[in-house]
Amino acid sequence: MRRRAYGTAVVVAALLASAGCSSKYAGDNGTSGTTAAGHRTVTPVDGCGRFSWTDPADRSPTRVPARCEPLAPSPQPLPKTRKLTIVTGTLSAEYVAPLEVAVDKGEFKKEGLDVTLKVLPTPDALPLLAKGDIDAMWAAPEAAVMNGVKGGFDIKWVAGNFSPDPKSKSGLWVKLKKGEAAADIRMAGRRMGTMIGKGSVIAYPMEKALATHGGGLDRIQYQQLGSADVLTALQNGGVDSAWLLDPVWRKVDDNPRYAFLGGQPPGEPLGGMLYGPSLLSDDVDAGVALLRAYIRTVNTYFAGDYKADPSFVAYLAKLLKTDESVLKSTPSLIMDWEIRVGTTTRLQSAYQAAGVSKGPALPESRTVDRSLYEEAVGHQP
Repeated sequence: MRRRAYGTAVVVAALLASAGCSSKYAGDNGTSGTTAAGHRTVTPVDGCGRFSWTDPADRSPTRVPARCEPLAPSPQPLPKTRKLTIVTGTLSAEYVAPLEVAVDKGEFKKEGLDVTLKVLPTPDALPLLAKGDIDAMWAAPEAAVMNGVKGGFDIKWVAGNFSPDPKSKSGLWVKLKKGEAAADIRMAGRRMGTMIGKGSVIAYPMEKALATHGGGLDRIQYQQLGSADVLTALQNGGVDSAWLLDPVWRKVDDNPRYAFLGGQPPGEPLGGMLYGPSLLSDDVDAGVALLRAYIRTVNTYFAGDYKADPSFVAYLAKLLKTDESVLKSTPSLIMDWEIRVGTTTRLQSAYQAAGVSKGPALPESRTVDRSLYEEAVGHQP
């Protein structure tokens, strides 16, 4: 099937002990932008022209995401099959769909990669990634990740995942008190239901939403809940507010007792692919190949409004093991493999405001590496 493109805080000491690593970045001034393996030759890629890269500094809500032609970039099989393990917190969420489609459609195999997707929480996966026991994480640069990198983990964010459609109301929802109007909401002292806690990347957009409603990350109470319990707790009064993802927010969207305060910034992915030393330095060819297959899958199947195709929606629903009507109830995600400048800096600022991170913020040279996806699409800086 071809698609058309369009114009918790974490106890770091324990993690470090389990990873057996120590910091090697003393004195880092944040100026290096190359991969751990050093400079690599980047050549133009057929089907990936000037629209296959956008200025990382562009944070316009209307920015059109980078795109190549369908089926591009074409596979460049490794000389020997490489087995890779990617861990993710779930295999049922829509944002994981590009990886599952890449496995199902054989896009990874075309690169000479034998990829296994495994479900594992971020705190459990981090030391394994840092040691090279797993190769990649489909997650986000949460506080646990940033604190781990500060402690010496060789982990970087190497590709984005998505940003929400402007029509989406995935984000911070509050249950109104009797007689309360949405414009009068004051969040200070209210209880927030969350799956990850203070150290989640949602701290960044949540901080912005709270600021306009008399609150702050240090002025609300957090209650950590399982993914299936967040909505229930909000509805039965167990918490006063919650961050509701697609398509859960549709359960309260038409109810006047609930108000939407804000969500993820448009055009700015807050998660995606994280690499450890296995793909950052030990086998960079495999690291690029993995991103090439991911990017090709986006260009071929998720380039635009992929939910406009009923047969593809039916296929996705079966692949994700979710109800087709539920999948159709929310807009398509805007799949986006690129990373914006300053995102990890803004995230770290929010983590400090929430009290789950201390000390100076890490520079981007310690947290982000765009060179692998740039190589995959043939962009020459």
